[in-house]
Amino acid sequence: MKRLNIVLILSVTMLISAIVICMTFGNSTVGTIAVNTATQDEATDNEEMRGLWVSYISLDMQGTDRSFDSFKSKFDKIVQDASDFGCNTLIVQVRPFCDALYNSQLFPASHVLSGTQGVSADYDALEYMCVATHSKNMKLHAWINPYRVSTAGTPASLAESNPFVQDNSIGAEITSGIYLNPAKKAVRNLIVQGVEEIIRNYDVDGIQFDDYFYPPDCGSFDEEEFNTYRKSVNNITKAMYIDQWRQNNVNLMLSEVYRTIKSIDPSVVFGISPQGNIDNNYAIGADVKTWCENIGYADYICPQMYYSVDNPTLKFEVSLQDWKDFSLHKDLKVYIGLGAYKAGTDADSGTWLNKNDVLATELVLLRRYGYDGYMIYDYSALVSESAEKELSVFRSII
Repeated sequence: MKRLNIVLILSVTMLISAIVICMTFGNSTVGTIAVNTATQDEATDNEEMRGLWVSYISLDMQGTDRSFDSFKSKFDKIVQDASDFGCNTLIVQVRPFCDALYNSQLFPASHVLSGTQGVSADYDALEYMCVATHSKNMKLHAWINPYRVSTAGTPASLAESNPFVQDNSIGAEITSGIYLNPAKKAVRNLIVQGVEEIIRNYDVDGIQFDDYFYPPDCGSFDEEEFNTYRKSVNNITKAMYIDQWRQNNVNLMLSEVYRTIKSIDPSVVFGISPQGNIDNNYAIGADVKTWCENIGYADYICPQMYYSVDNPTLKFEVSLQDWKDFSLHKDLKVYIGLGAYKAGTDADSGTWLNKNDVLATELVLLRRYGYDGYMIYDYSALVSESAEKELSVFRSII
């Protein structure tokens, strides 16, 4: 059973007269809020998301004895740091390379824990992560890379039990790495079954996919499937162009994942974290407009707006407006991914060096625009000296 960590400030023995509170931002009225008579579930749904991504890099056990005690110590610190920073949700990467930081019948054990893919760490990391996160009254979303098998030589070797090694017809090796082919029904089935395995066996509060869909350099690795599709269309003039077809392949997978999650446990949320620049998404098969405007793809979207307010290529506030311009479906939550890892660096043409309140300014803006919260990328920034000043200012206004 998922944990509801809400404090009720209602007396069942009293009738409460209607009270209206006007909230203002600056000199303008933002809205009117009546007395809160919401149920616990409704209150939880309306709580501001204050998420923190924990990548596989932060979980890597290299340099330790790789024991459960060492992992426990590492993750306990992550949980405590996140709690101290005011977070209410951890988004933890549990399947980075077609592998698993949990006991899986479908994917090999991740090299992140043992050092070698396919070699078990002899403990169930995700099981402990659920317990530790919930003990601090935070939620845990299991973060999955649905298509990525390897990239830039990571992992160094793939296990014999890796689905791609067992059947390399389901993917392709390209310049940037190895990826599963979204056009394959077998791939959709594998991804759906992988999500089902997590939902049935672990006390997670959510599943999240990130922005690894079609790799930008995929070229014609799905040419055979595309030609088969075109031949199947009676009137060739009605056939989808390849970009549309690729987006449809991803949409088929996402809708199947969504239905599967809700059929098992409707309380588990499904989220997607696409790129912040909307135009970039379509080129990699990420049909963000459809996900935002139609029920059945995601419970939340968290665009990765990892750029400063003064970024000369795409300003943060412009991007906030771009996402608001969609006709968001009524049940969709929209969070904003904040690039804390850039704080104190010369990223975005040095615009992070001009101030120490970039993230705080972005928090004020996303709240002003009516977004439902934020997710910070990533945990490493919380323990980074370069981000210390930025995060201190940010923490002061949470």
